[in-house]
Amino acid sequence: MEEKLLSEAYPFWERLTAEERADILRSAAPVSYQKGECVHRSDMGCTGAVLVLSGLLRVYIASEEGREVTLFRIHAGEPCVLSASCLLDAIQFDLVIEAAEDVRAVVIPAGVLRPIMESNPYVGLYMYRQTAERFSDVMWMMQQILFMGADRRVAIFLWDETAGKGRTSLSMTHDEIARNIGSAREVVSKVLKYLAEEGAVALGRGRVELADREKLRTFL
Repeated sequence: MEEKLLSEAYPFWERLTAEERADILRSAAPVSYQKGECVHRSDMGCTGAVLVLSGLLRVYIASEEGREVTLFRIHAGEPCVLSASCLLDAIQFDLVIEAAEDVRAVVIPAGVLRPIMESNPYVGLYMYRQTAERFSDVMWMMQQILFMGADRRVAIFLWDETAGKGRTSLSMTHDEIARNIGSAREVVSKVLKYLAEEGAVALGRGRVELADREKLRTFL
């Protein structure tokens, strides 16, 4: 595994001993996940720290009835420490991590990280700090679900995924959008139909086109 890649992704790298670096470099492995593939859940054991090289991961919770609420997403260049939640005592509920797109990543196994966390406080501090930052994203999502109307949540999601990233379209089904914003597909379909009637978007099969950037902005 290329050391430069890991040193740029993990701020604690310079605080590792030569032996700890060697252990990580020896064990870190490239992995690939296809869109929709499960990367981590409680009954799969502890995956380890995942560094996304390309693609997108979705972190969500699911009810017994099968309803999913997306908590946050992890983009290319970002690490995911919650896939090593067995090493974090503060994580007491089940999270599911899946590939929202085809993903290439590097995994540092939990079995390698555990003794390093126990002996090196910089690594443990980084893991818990990353967890705290991610849970601020969780709180933002919960606020949206509890206090924000579905029309605005859909508009914000579309804005972030298109105009906010310099894109003009989004290849995603109504069901996928619903799972990302913690809503029902039927509700999302109604909102999208309304936004299309207002001229903000144009709808296609599995695709949403940004028709009028300024019009969509008015719904934010």
